[in-house]
Amino acid sequence: MRQSATDTGRFPATPRPVETRFDLDGLTSDGGLLWLVEADEELGLSSALSAAIPDWRRGPVRHSLPTLVRQRVLQIACGYPDQNDASTLRHDPLFKLGCGRLPGSGSPLASQPTLSRLDTAADEASCAALAAVLLEVYLRERERDGIPERILLDLDSTADPTHGNQEGSADHGYFGQHMFHPLLIFDGDTNQLISARLRPGNAHASWDVVVELERITRAIWEQWPDAKLEIRADGGFAVPALYDFCEQTNITYTIGLILNARLEWAAIPLQVAAQYRRDLTGETKVRFVSELEYQAGSWEQARRVVYKAEAMERGTNTRFVVTNRTDPPQAVYDWYGGRGETENWIKDLKRACWADRLSCHGFWANQFRLLLHAAAYWLLDTLRRWLRERKAPRMQLDTLRLRLIKIGGWVRELTTKVRLHLAESHPGQPLWRLLATREGRS
Repeated sequence: MRQSATDTGRFPATPRPVETRFDLDGLTSDGGLLWLVEADEELGLSSALSAAIPDWRRGPVRHSLPTLVRQRVLQIACGYPDQNDASTLRHDPLFKLGCGRLPGSGSPLASQPTLSRLDTAADEASCAALAAVLLEVYLRERERDGIPERILLDLDSTADPTHGNQEGSADHGYFGQHMFHPLLIFDGDTNQLISARLRPGNAHASWDVVVELERITRAIWEQWPDAKLEIRADGGFAVPALYDFCEQTNITYTIGLILNARLEWAAIPLQVAAQYRRDLTGETKVRFVSELEYQAGSWEQARRVVYKAEAMERGTNTRFVVTNRTDPPQAVYDWYGGRGETENWIKDLKRACWADRLSCHGFWANQFRLLLHAAAYWLLDTLRRWLRERKAPRMQLDTLRLRLIKIGGWVRELTTKVRLHLAESHPGQPLWRLLATREGRS
């Protein structure tokens, strides 16, 4: 839509003065948006999510719930996390086309007030239904390459700063800010997002983790009764309730332990040995790994603890994990170290999909928003997965968006078709060719 003619600017440092105006119809900044639509169609995501949302409207409506959800998720995936962005994007020809309307003659998409009302229409029951939809999508997509024999669940929490008097906002002493404290669960082998559960800002990292795992593991075993489950998590999840749950349900776990005086005392011989080895050989870093049987005061039984001691130039470093794995200590600790990848997946979710932009007042409205941002992650990650299948290098999701989606284009509505002209100089053309020729594409 043409904006105000007063939106002009000049660039006198160029060979000739350049005057700019936002006044040309039929152009889009997101020429690759239709790939996101294709991913949404294949996942069935927007339609399934919309079926779980109560319609707050009465009488005739201009925008169906599936269209509203797709518009909102596409905006997030394209880099527009705020509902206010709909004020202009509702007229974007490619957004209109992606939401089932003709790019020129079709009516505009939903406005910011309508999208805001969509957020606030959510309640606890609808959020639970939306979470179930994301879990169903995961189960279906995980099975594309065959029934898995093993599922690795990587657990983590993250800090989402809050602003103002939002429901559930609270000061967290460790992070030193008012925040929400979401629980995130990924598939540790595929980086697929399984769960995004909003929690109050003062919630412990392990708060409600057993409840969420009961929901997820029940669905996994209903789908794949013979699948072996494993859990990997940092020290924030080192609570007896989680160990007990895993042991009662035959789930393998490896969870970090927070250092205390008893553990520190037990590790002294290994620290001394590592430091002696470094002093003797001059190596930059020496690491030794060992194990012990340990029972904290809150535990009903002793458990296996694997620990490592490193000697480096800046001193010694000791870490502990509690586990019911039976591998040798070195193998256990090396395997536990793989959970560091979870930080990269959270960065994708927050930096590329703005999952920390939870600015509604109501708690369930913000849980709803978190799930929509998780849906945007699924769309972008699906494109990344398709490209990886075609041997393209793995990219962060914000890099993927820049190279594949952010292409200037001219959208022309013709009598029998729509023609999309894209920037000839855009370097993302090889990615387009890979997606266009992927196996199984109709």
